[in-house]
Parts: sequence; C-alpha cells; structure tokens
Amino acid sequence: MADKIQMTTPIVEMDGDEMTRIIWKMIKDVLICPYVDLKSDYYDLGLVHRNETNDQVTIDSANATKKYGVAVKCATITPNAQRMTEYDLKEMWKSPNGTIRAILDGTVFRAPIIVKGITPLLPGWKKPITIARHAYGDVYKNSEMKVADGSKAELVVTDKDGNETRQLIHTFNGSDGIIQGLHNINGSIASFARACFNFALDTKQDLWFATKDTISKKYDHTFKDIFQEIFDAEYKEKFDNAGIEYFYTLIDDAVARVVRSDGGYIWACKNYDGDVMSDMVATAFGSLGMMTSVLVSPDGVYEYEAAHGTVTRHYYKHLKGEETSTNSVATIFAWTGALKKRGELDNNAELSAFAEKLEKATIKTIEDGVMTGDLYILSNLENKRKVNTEDFLLEINNRLKEML
Repeated sequence: MADKIQMTTPIVEMDGDEMTRIIWKMIKDVLICPYVDLKSDYYDLGLVHRNETNDQVTIDSANATKKYGVAVKCATITPNAQRMTEYDLKEMWKSPNGTIRAILDGTVFRAPIIVKGITPLLPGWKKPITIARHAYGDVYKNSEMKVADGSKAELVVTDKDGNETRQLIHTFNGSDGIIQGLHNINGSIASFARACFNFALDTKQDLWFATKDTISKKYDHTFKDIFQEIFDAEYKEKFDNAGIEYFYTLIDDAVARVVRSDGGYIWACKNYDGDVMSDMVATAFGSLGMMTSVLVSPDGVYEYEAAHGTVTRHYYKHLKGEETSTNSVATIFAWTGALKKRGELDNNAELSAFAEKLEKATIKTIEDGVMTGDLYILSNLENKRKVNTEDFLLEINNRLKEML
C-alpha cells in the first residue's frame, strides 16, 4: 500500500461516551488510521474523565479548537439524576456541547445525509435542508416563576446609573399563573448572523431567516434588523458574486415554504425554533443517525460531530457481549467533515480527497443494500441485508479500497 496521507496541522479530537465511544475507535482503526497519518490533539470528554477533571477537559478542548481551527467530537452524555448515581459524579456537569458552543460563540448547522432507498416523508424534498440554530439565550437561559392570584408582574430594567424602567407584564386577577423572562444580546445575534452568512458562502447555498417580528416587535424584530444590517453592509456583494440569495420571512411563511420546497438551502432559526425544527427535518428525512452537525464560530472555527446521542441501549447490549447493529454514518461524516476542512485550510488536497472518497464509500455501501438495523427498517431497496456494527465498517472499507 502507498504511504499514508500526511497532515501538517492537527485536528482536535474529542472522545465521548458509551456506544459512540466504541464506534469512534472502530472508525479510526478501520477507516482512517490505515490511510492517514493522523495528527490529533486528543481530549477525553467521556463522563468519567470530565468528572475527574471537574469538567476542565471540556474547556481545554474548546480552547484547543480555537487554536487549531478544526475539531471532531464524539457524542457525550449530559448527566441527569440517574447518571449522577450511575457514574458517582461530583456534580451534575453541564452539557459539553453547551460549554463548547459558549466558548467558541458558535452556531450549529445540521443537515441530513441523503441516500437512495430512504425516501423522505415529504417526497418533494430532493436536496438537504440545513438548519442553522442560534445556540444562545431565549428559553434556554430563562428566569421563570409561578405567580399567585392577586400579584402584579412587571419587567424592571435598572440602567448603569441606577435609573429604573418598568413595564407591566400582567396583573393576575382571578387565577394563579406563570411568568418567564427571556433575554438575548446583540453581540451574540451578530455572531449568529455572520456564521450563517459565512456558511452560506462556504457551501454556496441560499440562506433563509425567519422570526415572529409582527408579534414580537422589539425582541424578534431586533434579530431581523441585525441580520439585515450585517447582510447589507458586509455580505450583499459577496452573495451577488456567488449567485446565492438571503431572504427574510415570517416563521409561519417559512414553515409553509419549507414543506413545499425541494430543499437545498440553509434555514436559520432562533434557539427554540432551531431545536424543534432540526428534529422535525431529521425525522422527515429519515433518521437522526443520518444527520451531520457542525458548530461554526463567526471567526471561522469548525467543530464536527454527529447529531445524535451516545446510543445507550446498544451500549448495554454491547457490555453483555450481545451483537449490535449501530448506525455509524453520522460519526463517520463528523470525521470526514473535519478532515475535509483541515485539508481545505492547509491546502492539503490529498487529505480532502480522501475524506470525500470515504463519504462516497459510506453512501455506496448503503445504496448497495448493506446497512445497519435502523436503516434496514427505513430502506425501500429490494435487495438489502442487515449487518452488525463492525461488519458495516468493514463493508465500507472494502469499497473505500476500490476508490483509492
């Protein structure tokens, strides 16, 4: 076999938890390290090690990503009460994804991987729809209270000189109730806008953005205004030259347009909208196991991962020595995304070409009828067979060898 492909700059490698951690090692052993002299700055983001380091390892991995510009991340556990006991945790550590997003000031872009034999539930969808989710503020950073009947709730803002501005939210008369306070910051909205515009230029796709500015005349309208100001000042000419467009519409109209469209664009959403719509798009295209996810910072740092979780159910089967048939496609595409981007940034055409071929070999394997259990159920191919976790990777490798 020819010499391995060389890398000049490392990628940051963030290992993870449970079944995806098992698959992570398999992908490296079978599909990457035989062909690439992999240079990676390795961080173990498994829950055990996060607990040992008081989650410092997550912060370190995000700072390393800033330094090197490209990272690949395995799925990780965000602990709940059950995990506290199971892993004997010192505290309920925060979501690693949330920590990394905050440090990188990043926007999450999720897109389906389309293969023949798996028809979207909306058959008009021919091309991927990429959801760009603003990952700051709104309901995820809210303050909320239960309110007793007879109470008056107000919004109070105290400026830096101590002056108060008050606005009535509601007078509770005749019933108990609930209130919620949301916030966002212009700097984060601007970063979100730039990340979306840059990603649209990077991928040569139209960009849509939608809020409910007719009802939310200050909060949502500020999002709309910031996007438009940045687009007009910094991106309009670039979009014209690239032959792509940016347009804004109301969220209701956007949903109707998305359902009737054939895909092939980026749909930017506020935090909650993006959370819901990315799951809707994933389900309608077929499977979360067939969704790529990339975190992009406004200054051009990229972190690639699978859109799904750690596949706990399969992990417990694996621990018992039982055979699993776990879909590794999204994790493979996290690796290929990172290697392609590293190749692009380093002018390493050989590395980028290898990553492209690995993606093609993965898709060809499924389109040849060889697939894991979840895809077997979804696929309408006539000649198909279900294989186990490891055999799926070996089948991809057979096709990859032919392409190289």
